[in-house]
Amino acid sequence: MDFRERIVKTETLAKDIHLIRIRSEQITGKAVPGQFVNVRCSNGLDAYLRRPISICSVCPTDKTFDIVYMKRGKGTSLLCGFCEGDMIDVIGPLGSGFTMPSAGEKIAVVGGGIGIFPLLYLLESCNGVNKTAFLGFRSKDAVVMKDAFEYASNKLVVATDDGTFGVKGFVTKPFFDWLNVNRPDRVYTCGPLPMIKSVAEHCVKKKIFCEVSMEQRMGCGIGACLVCSCKVKEGPDFDYARVCKDGPVFPAEKLIFE
Repeated sequence: MDFRERIVKTETLAKDIHLIRIRSEQITGKAVPGQFVNVRCSNGLDAYLRRPISICSVCPTDKTFDIVYMKRGKGTSLLCGFCEGDMIDVIGPLGSGFTMPSAGEKIAVVGGGIGIFPLLYLLESCNGVNKTAFLGFRSKDAVVMKDAFEYASNKLVVATDDGTFGVKGFVTKPFFDWLNVNRPDRVYTCGPLPMIKSVAEHCVKKKIFCEVSMEQRMGCGIGACLVCSCKVKEGPDFDYARVCKDGPVFPAEKLIFE
């Protein structure tokens, strides 16, 4: 549904990474980890297409939810102009969510860059679960929300491409090393395509439950325009699924990465 809601906080987390906290009884009451909202980036005529942004965190007590985004185009640049107290137009919650683990299970999340944000809401929503988080960033300057992930998980491993913070190299390396001696009940991943492809294929090969949150450019956000289609297995053949409507969360074994 379409709501005009009040912004209660804005914050710059790192260069070009921004957080907006929105109070919405309707969205916080319905949202599940993995879903997103479609945000109108301007109250004027600029950037008429909405921007899909994952729900990063929800506070049921305050009836607020956080979205975190990277400034990288006209729409997200306009979003940076919103301030505390402003009203913002959001549609949501949209899309499918993650399959939640059962109490006593062991899970791992693997996130890269801005793909880490929907994974935080998942971790925060799991009770009685052993949680290991693997996060990858370009460099120390790009590391965000470390404390929040540390608090929400039993163990946190951070990797940076250049080695300026945590483990040096891609985050898949420490994850695969961990997987050699641990067998989680579930793995969840979101981030750059090469990373999620590697994680998904590795888990499928080892027959480990894995869900992937796909990041695709969207148009309408409600399944009408087909801009965000991705290739999926359909029996012995293939088909195209709409990330906004059929996803953004998909079983790893269903996706076809090209």
